[in-house]
Amino acid sequence: MTSDITLFVNPTAGRGRGAHAAQPAARVLRDAGYSVRTVLGADADDALRRARAAVAGGTGALIAVGGDGMVSLALQAVAGTGTPLGVVAVGTGNDFARSLGLPVRDPAGAARRIARALKEDGGRETDLGRAGDTWFGTVLAAGFDSRVNDRGNRMRWPTGRFRYDIAMLAELAALRPTRFRVRLDDGPEQEVEATLIAVGNTGSYGGGMRICADARPDDGLFDVTVVGPCRRTTLLRVFPRVYKGTHLTHPAVTVHRVAAISLAADGITGYADGELVGALPLTARTVPGAVRVLGA
Repeated sequence: MTSDITLFVNPTAGRGRGAHAAQPAARVLRDAGYSVRTVLGADADDALRRARAAVAGGTGALIAVGGDGMVSLALQAVAGTGTPLGVVAVGTGNDFARSLGLPVRDPAGAARRIARALKEDGGRETDLGRAGDTWFGTVLAAGFDSRVNDRGNRMRWPTGRFRYDIAMLAELAALRPTRFRVRLDDGPEQEVEATLIAVGNTGSYGGGMRICADARPDDGLFDVTVVGPCRRTTLLRVFPRVYKGTHLTHPAVTVHRVAAISLAADGITGYADGELVGALPLTARTVPGAVRVLGA
């Protein structure tokens, strides 16, 4: 394996932690004998173009420095290529890193794990989901939570995460079930009324909400959590249980384990790894061992 590796950095991640994290991570990797190149981008499209160029150029690893959004971009560059992925998790949520037991907000510790994996086992084979041309590592969601994202993304004030809190309150006030058309694996299409449907390659999203708590990234299957129609009071009562994963026992919740799922619904968008995938209909499939994750 080449000793040239690439740091793929989001300098604004975690309110500026990304910029600070790159330096100690690079120092550890250089001390371990690696030649480190840093890649930034003017915007997400430019950053992805540069990351893909680094992979095509034969970099020994792509190391995402930032949060789940940066990991999502990195996955688009490395999935299916054989180039391993490292994660220096310094964002707000860090769900992908947590799901694989990687260090969080410890740039030097993460870099030491990455360097050791490069020299020893080459990383852990990890499943990914794929919806159209988009790869994802954690959860694809549609319904109530995607409506909150849609509304929050349209808002110009307030800034930061608080606007999504406001968006959630607004969506709660307008809570209504969605009529989905769902196909699990090669089964028949079913009509399902649901508050939300979450398709988990790993267990959590949104900074520790264990919506698909039992999902594993190495079994070739999604865990699909369906929250059926429920009142605002029920949703508010059940919502705190998501952080422990105990919501899965509520009678309004059902879970399916599948390798593929197709979702259709009018006026609903899908988000994966917290990023917009697009309007339904969408089909998501598991791709076993699609990426090797260093230090996992």
